[in-house]
Amino acid sequence: MKYYIVAGEASGDLHGSNLLKALKAIDADANIRFWGGDLMLAAGGTLVKHYKERAFMGFIEVITNLNKIYKDISFCKTDISKFKPDVIIFIDNSGFNLRIAKWAKQEGFRTNYYISPQVWASRASRVKDIKRDIDNMYVILPFVKPFYKLHGYDVTFVGHPLIDAIANREQVGEFKFRETHQLGDKPIIALLPGSRKQEITKMLSVMLSLVDKYPDHQFVIAGAPSQDFSFYEPFIKSNNVKFIANKTYDLLSVSTAALVTSGTATLETALFKVPQVVCYKGSNVSYQIAKRIITLKYISLVNLVMDREVVTELIQNDFNKKRLKKELDKILDTETRKKLFLDYYELEKKLGGKGASKKTAKLIYDSIKS
Repeated sequence: MKYYIVAGEASGDLHGSNLLKALKAIDADANIRFWGGDLMLAAGGTLVKHYKERAFMGFIEVITNLNKIYKDISFCKTDISKFKPDVIIFIDNSGFNLRIAKWAKQEGFRTNYYISPQVWASRASRVKDIKRDIDNMYVILPFVKPFYKLHGYDVTFVGHPLIDAIANREQVGEFKFRETHQLGDKPIIALLPGSRKQEITKMLSVMLSLVDKYPDHQFVIAGAPSQDFSFYEPFIKSNNVKFIANKTYDLLSVSTAALVTSGTATLETALFKVPQVVCYKGSNVSYQIAKRIITLKYISLVNLVMDREVVTELIQNDFNKKRLKKELDKILDTETRKKLFLDYYELEKKLGGKGASKKTAKLIYDSIKS
């Protein structure tokens, strides 16, 4: 059968690659075209457009790139029409995907969505369009299913694919990892400043302002797959700062603490049982707009899933050197760490266990066959 997958950003590429593998395992004749990244390309199929070509952050950045976005939407529709897939699978990336879904449904294509748009965070009115345009929705966060139920839409909770991604990764021992990257013996504070240039620029300078306050630790930047070292290099002004590209999971597996930009990385850090401080700072205009339309109590997935504050969130003006040092000191404290570890184990249980990609692939395959 023919599958057309539309994913955006690094996290979409990760989850898309595992779904792609699961589809190929269940359907030996699977013919797959996709919008994604290097991980999906390695898993097989035909890459149409890389997410690096369309990574825009915040309201202002999106507005200034509207012409390019509309051209991509038009091209995507044309490519789907030529390919004539048995099913289109959308992965997150709602601004782009919901526009394609509306058109696709009108054209008679089967539409499935894996990893729901964040309608539970803002603009719940979009549920009406999702009910109209999406045949099947597979959600990965436990609180999303009851949210949709309140709006009269039955969706399927499949568990979180990060659990599989972490469990199935090729593991590297701590000694080998430190030796390979010349990290020495100091405890590691991991810095996860995001994946887009705009957010890295805003986050990393504040994170690195703490380096001289912790001479007995070392700071290691987790380089995003979408950026080259040359972009990070101007920020690094101390010998106590290292940079490692495309090895975030290996880095988290040996880290003592982490400073993490809000997003999927907060959940990844928690699943590796690393105490963290969650950080976020956008442009003032984007932040003011977001503050008026987002209805959530928290910004981190850890706190959202647990429905209480498990990790500290430093947002906008609270994300400064003084507050960041205070919160980092807390998560380096033994008693705080013990409580966090217990909360992290509870979080993992709530996420539903292993097998999200396989479950979703089978549900999609069976829906086409039936």
